[in-house]
Amino acid sequence: MESRVELFAQIRRDARVEGLSVRALAVRHGVHRRTVRQALESASPPERKPRQGVSWRLEPFKAAIDAMLIEDTTAPRKQRHTARRILARLIEEHGAEELSYSTVRDHVRIRRAQIDVEAGRRVEVFVPQEHAPGAEAEVDFGEVWVVLNGMKTKCHMFVLRLSHSGKAFHRIYPTQAQEAFLEGHIEAFNEIGGLPTKHIRYDNLTSAVTAVVFGQGRQRQENDRWVLFRSFYGFDAFYCQPGIAGAHEKGGVEGEVGWFRRNRLSPMPVADTLDDLNERIRGWEAQDDRRRINGRIRTIGQDFAAEQSFLAPLPAEEFDPGLVLSPRVDRSSMVTVRMVKYSVPARFIGRKVRVSLRASEVVVFDGRAVAARHQRIAAKHGQSVQLDHYLEVLKTKPGALPGSTALARARESGAFTSTHEAFWAASRRVNGDADGTRELIDVLLLHRSMDAGDVEAGITAALGVGAVSADVVAVEARRHAAVSSVGGSGSDRHRGAHAEAKAQRVVSLTQRRLMDPAAVIAGLPPDTRSLPSVSAYDELLAKRTEHPAGTPPKENIS
Repeated sequence: MESRVELFAQIRRDARVEGLSVRALAVRHGVHRRTVRQALESASPPERKPRQGVSWRLEPFKAAIDAMLIEDTTAPRKQRHTARRILARLIEEHGAEELSYSTVRDHVRIRRAQIDVEAGRRVEVFVPQEHAPGAEAEVDFGEVWVVLNGMKTKCHMFVLRLSHSGKAFHRIYPTQAQEAFLEGHIEAFNEIGGLPTKHIRYDNLTSAVTAVVFGQGRQRQENDRWVLFRSFYGFDAFYCQPGIAGAHEKGGVEGEVGWFRRNRLSPMPVADTLDDLNERIRGWEAQDDRRRINGRIRTIGQDFAAEQSFLAPLPAEEFDPGLVLSPRVDRSSMVTVRMVKYSVPARFIGRKVRVSLRASEVVVFDGRAVAARHQRIAAKHGQSVQLDHYLEVLKTKPGALPGSTALARARESGAFTSTHEAFWAASRRVNGDADGTRELIDVLLLHRSMDAGDVEAGITAALGVGAVSADVVAVEARRHAAVSSVGGSGSDRHRGAHAEAKAQRVVSLTQRRLMDPAAVIAGLPPDTRSLPSVSAYDELLAKRTEHPAGTPPKENIS
């Protein structure tokens, strides 16, 4: 597009060389004659008048706006005028019906800062900072929403970000309580392979700080468990100022929370469990290593590779982040932890048990042995029930199994498979409801000592030969486990062992007939014997009619 300087130069040349009139020059160059006269008078185009826009409408009201903003300099922070409130007052008190919100907003943004400076109020100035490799990190939590197992659930994302390289660690937990706070640190330290040597920056999270000591700088009263954790790992904490001012002191992690939420968690992620989602996050973090921050020459991954050697080493042992509780087991064989019920083995009913409440799981101990382990439930008043915890009770009360919550949850999780269903149906058909259910429970008890795949293979083999006995399932499951262990030494040997196992299959003749009387017994030769005769027994019946019951035989008197 031709500039005005070039246009003026062309007009002046045509006038000088060709002697064209003002009208002819205007027609040739498609401009007004006034523009031609301006070009002939001066080679420099006149400056354009600034566009007046709509700001002129604000002129009569600027004094009123200034008065409101000056009043705000002494008003409480939460009771100061917003641009929308200023517009409302201008309309109510001064009849400023033609003003738009955007006009008032733009003017207030500039004028408020000017009035703050004139009133001597401190204006926040941000000073760029340099962070030595491996020296500092920042930590924060951010709220995220996840479609978890089909339900929209609010969760919390723990983020630790190294200040030098920008390498960030993200994990999503169902809570931001202290156990998640500590577990997030442990996972982050293990992931980055070390600890910052100077300090980690925090806001005043209740997981770490019990009270802010005002008037004494950055002194804080810290939670005892948090002090123990810091002492164990050997790092210092730097606490930011309370409120919005403190957010700028750890702007790196604040920005990382927002960036990750917008770019990785929008739209809401869908996952069956938080473990599945966190596994996806590990893949996203690997992709982010190729990202460059604010036009840096090197990527995040390249800067982190150079920074990692400057980190302090990890301790030899690992800290247990769980919160230890001692709830009592109720009559339903469940403990209540943070308004959620978790099942435990029925033998603990009425006893207090030791529970380690962790960010992602709940572990119940019997002494030092683990008695139960559950994924932590995020929703209040939820339940986590495991069928295995009720098997001993159900063996004495088999009629309670079909409608039990434990069975429903086992079906939902896939632990109770279609193979189990087939065995249960066959067992009830042969043994009756009660005894058939007890056989199923004995099969489920096998899962405590055997691999689930071996047990299911044992069920399939038992059903194949018409056996619905837990003993047969156990034999076939052990046989399958033996064949599987042999299979790693060669395909020929595996086929030979499999054929031998098939040839030695256990067969229950009675149960086979009960399941399918018309079926030929698998693995047995045909029976060619003639049917037995009962004629000898018929003679006994004839003698019985000659001497009815209760009539003694007549004595033979010779």
